[in-house]
Amino acid sequence: MADDTRTRIQAIALELFTEQGYDATSLREIAERLGVTKAALYYHFKSKEEIVESMMADHLVRLDEVLKEYESQPSMTRLEFLRRYNDNLSVSQHFKLMKFFQQNQPAVKNMPNATRWRETLGRMLTMLVGEDASATERMRVGLAIFGLHVSWTLLPDDSFSDAERQEAALAVARQLIDQPSEVEAQT
Repeated sequence: MADDTRTRIQAIALELFTEQGYDATSLREIAERLGVTKAALYYHFKSKEEIVESMMADHLVRLDEVLKEYESQPSMTRLEFLRRYNDNLSVSQHFKLMKFFQQNQPAVKNMPNATRWRETLGRMLTMLVGEDASATERMRVGLAIFGLHVSWTLLPDDSFSDAERQEAALAVARQLIDQPSEVEAQT
């Protein structure tokens, strides 16, 4: 039950943060939208920052699980990894969270889990391309990952379904990953 309440709080807070902005949203407004007292909300989260940090932490747990799976299965292709990662993004509120980040960069920039998220994405990229990858290879695979993250921006909600957006992002990621490396292109 506590997890359901926590998840509801996160969802409502994210909705309000995206609608009104992080700075313009109060804990009181979140509590009112939830239909609870501010004290009841305070039992779960002491601040707006704690709510945002918890959302990022939840995403990082899922991301770490996908990375561990990739590390433990040497036969998993980069495309299969990106497919699983994309599936992971769709089960979380990732696209709403990305929209929130874009709209509220100053508010989240220095939060500990935002830094950890950036570091984890860097680790993911290095895992997928290797330590000695060329700049072009890092860029291609990085753009494939980035495309999964920002597909909602490039394909707005009112024009495309979530499934269409995910399918398109994965198709572009595949094209980027399947490109021959610089060395292969020169031979």
